[in-house]
Amino acid sequence: MRDTIPVTILSGSLGAGKTTLLNHLLTEAGDRDIAVLVNDMGTVNVDAELIAEGSELDVDDGVAELSNGCICCELQDDLETAVVRLADDRDFDALVVESSGISEPAPVARLFTTESRVAALYRVDTLVTVLDTRLFLDSFAGETPERRGSGEASADGDGDDTAADGADRPLSDLMVEQVELSNLVVLNKTDLCTDEEMDEAEELVRALQPDAETIRTTFSQVDPDRLFDRALFDQTEISDLPGWKRALAESGHGHGEGSHDHGGDSHETDAHEGDTGHGHDDHHHPEEVYGITSFTYRRRRPFHPDRLAEVLRDLPSGVVRSKGTVWLAGSERRVVIGQAGPSIRAEAQGPWIASLPEVEQDMYRSNRPELDWHDEHGDRRTELVFIGTDYDESALRTALDDALVTDEEWTESESLTGPFPAEQGEEAVIRSP
Repeated sequence: MRDTIPVTILSGSLGAGKTTLLNHLLTEAGDRDIAVLVNDMGTVNVDAELIAEGSELDVDDGVAELSNGCICCELQDDLETAVVRLADDRDFDALVVESSGISEPAPVARLFTTESRVAALYRVDTLVTVLDTRLFLDSFAGETPERRGSGEASADGDGDDTAADGADRPLSDLMVEQVELSNLVVLNKTDLCTDEEMDEAEELVRALQPDAETIRTTFSQVDPDRLFDRALFDQTEISDLPGWKRALAESGHGHGEGSHDHGGDSHETDAHEGDTGHGHDDHHHPEEVYGITSFTYRRRRPFHPDRLAEVLRDLPSGVVRSKGTVWLAGSERRVVIGQAGPSIRAEAQGPWIASLPEVEQDMYRSNRPELDWHDEHGDRRTELVFIGTDYDESALRTALDDALVTDEEWTESESLTGPFPAEQGEEAVIRSP
């Protein structure tokens, strides 16, 4: 039986230069025999045609197309069928999957890592994200970049189309999530940025994804050896790649390199018993040059929903990324907050274990011995990570503390409501660009 085929998964924002990169790789493949699967959100698969025109391959021979849908959601079954058919029909050295510009790479990667016909034939080698560096920087400088219209070409001549399905999704959201789930980031369109701006872009990438390699390019000119046969992907770490998760996991566990303990004991200070405002909250300095820092905010006192929403809507523009779980007064649901640049969304998840009947609590706790459990509040708590540059951390901490319920409000918290989702699976937009 032959070895599994390495897969490079290519993602990036609309017009970043993915198709240009793909055409370059096909042209410069050398002795490598590369198969390509592309996805475009239009009714006509423009990318597949462009790639076929720029190579010796036909659309039906080596380039598999999935039109009018996203390969990581409604066309998942088609993706599986296509990659299995490719492996059955012809021999090749590597597969490149180019996802739509409004897709995240994780669902595609999981298709190749779960028990399936696909996983038996393929292995994920590298997750690659292509960024329009100018757009990336502008997205986190208080500006709202325009979305590319249908048929509008980028400066690279890229033919990515936008789609109505993704029109309500801010570009900052997608760029951050694509960077967070990457092994290698191609910082494209360097000709539109100064050297200093390129340095800043690299530091932003490092803050979002500490382990990602970066490559600076113009017109997506990358040596294929930098993208193929790298073995950079580790499926056991796919859910632990983002920088915010690193910060959350590492905060409060000693004085690792680049971190500063603000004092307090080894557990979160209970605000109900007198919160000093620091406690177990660590402040990390990924790099000093551009002032990119992160800190973790933990509290065992719920937020007043309306006051928290006000704080989030007024977040400084220097906060590039924040994410975590919040404890809201008047709700027994865990609510996850996700912010990327000007966009902030909230999603209601399952109930706090402490809100369940005692028998169920005991069952969950026996299966999760590492669960941090408070005698009075159980697992209820807030854990938020903030990553950014040129923001006042102390002022933000104070604003968050002021958004916590008072003792009197806590007593009457069942009547409190706010703009956050209340039912599991529901989402709400707290701030939009």
